[in-house]
Amino acid sequence: MDEYSGAMGSDADVAALASIVGEVEAAVVLLTAAQVAEVRALAAAGQLAARQAAGSPAAMRAHDMALRSVAAELGGVLRVTDRTVQSRIDEARDLVEHYAATLAAWESGRITRGHVRVITDAGSVLVDASPERRAEFEAAAIARCERDTPNRVRSEVEILAERFAERSFTDRHRDAAAERRVRVVPGVAGMSDLIATLPTVIADGILDRLTQQAQIIVDAREPGNAGSAFGARGAGDAADASGASSAGGASGMGDAEPDRRGIDQVRADVFSDLLLVGAPALDPTATGDGQGSLGAIRAQVQVIVPALTLLGVDDGPADLIGRSPIDADTARCLAGNTHSWARVLTDPVEGTVLAVDRYRTPWPQRRFLRARDQHCRFPGCRRAAIRCEIDHTIDAAQGGPTALWNLAHLCQRHHSMKQFTRWKVRQLPGGVLEWTSPTGRIYREDAPAPPVAFAPVIVPDSGPPPF
Repeated sequence: MDEYSGAMGSDADVAALASIVGEVEAAVVLLTAAQVAEVRALAAAGQLAARQAAGSPAAMRAHDMALRSVAAELGGVLRVTDRTVQSRIDEARDLVEHYAATLAAWESGRITRGHVRVITDAGSVLVDASPERRAEFEAAAIARCERDTPNRVRSEVEILAERFAERSFTDRHRDAAAERRVRVVPGVAGMSDLIATLPTVIADGILDRLTQQAQIIVDAREPGNAGSAFGARGAGDAADASGASSAGGASGMGDAEPDRRGIDQVRADVFSDLLLVGAPALDPTATGDGQGSLGAIRAQVQVIVPALTLLGVDDGPADLIGRSPIDADTARCLAGNTHSWARVLTDPVEGTVLAVDRYRTPWPQRRFLRARDQHCRFPGCRRAAIRCEIDHTIDAAQGGPTALWNLAHLCQRHHSMKQFTRWKVRQLPGGVLEWTSPTGRIYREDAPAPPVAFAPVIVPDSGPPPF
């Protein structure tokens, strides 16, 4: 008997595995062909948008509007947001127009999509290089990618690109720093990642300061206790942006729950407090006599909370509009500290908004529309209504009234696209928007039903009472 038969399985198992490997290999060939075809089509879409804007007096704005319109058309077919499609169009054009040899190597199966990403990422430093130097880099990078996996060749290809770069690292860093930004990536279980793209020295300095401050908080705990004088920080504390910092908690409370947070948790809490209640060091509104107004700005979020959750009857999730569900404790904390809230009456069957009642409302129409729309009403967009503009479906300049049946929230991107491209919209009864794309495709955008609602409870008939 073969000594490896127990570990490797029978000859039939090996034959079955060989068949599976062959099927996977064939599927990869088909998938690669489809992916390359998609890249070429997306690049062609971007080139079409460029041709549409050619010769326009405002070439940059015209190209952006044309690209938005094309991306929205494709987004409807791909069922992704137009922003995502626009990003993919830019990447496709870069690959088709600047990395033809790489695309050909991918299409022929010599390298994989992961290798393509490595080459294009590293090649971004060659923007000002001559075509000859770019071609020389590309040929050398492909040769190295053919003999190993993407993760193993990445650093080697990046070093190779540096050798062919004509601009200094300092100049490139200056341009890269102009792209600094902050964004939120929704996660699961009511958590999200807040990502800041910053100069490395600033990012490292921020982490170091947070670590030092967190370490002081940890070191201040009573000896022999996991936490001691500092109250445990709950999810609701992080959501309170209206008062004093709570990273350290209040000391001297004999009945305070021990602080068992780890260093990572303390760092995250200090980070949250500094951003939610701190004031920027550089404040253009400050005067010689006092602080400016930037430090007085408070965070604003839009949350829908079921009444029973608000009252503590159940712990069902609430909805943070434009993001993801949040836990009941955080929702109740927000409701308890807010200065303004709304009661939303919804249809028990369809879930659509019927009426809104709000404390201290400045504009009844705005509060109704915010409750009804929840977010931008362009198909696929989830930008929260509090960060959108209220648009007249029939433009006010064309006689459109400022009435609920003619108003809807659109983010600035899609508001501009409605004005400056061939996308058209009309509003149907019930707040339904019917969008028509430049190619005539129709997309129906129903008024969103609140994701948290009450279901009628049917009590079974147990017969007549026994008395």
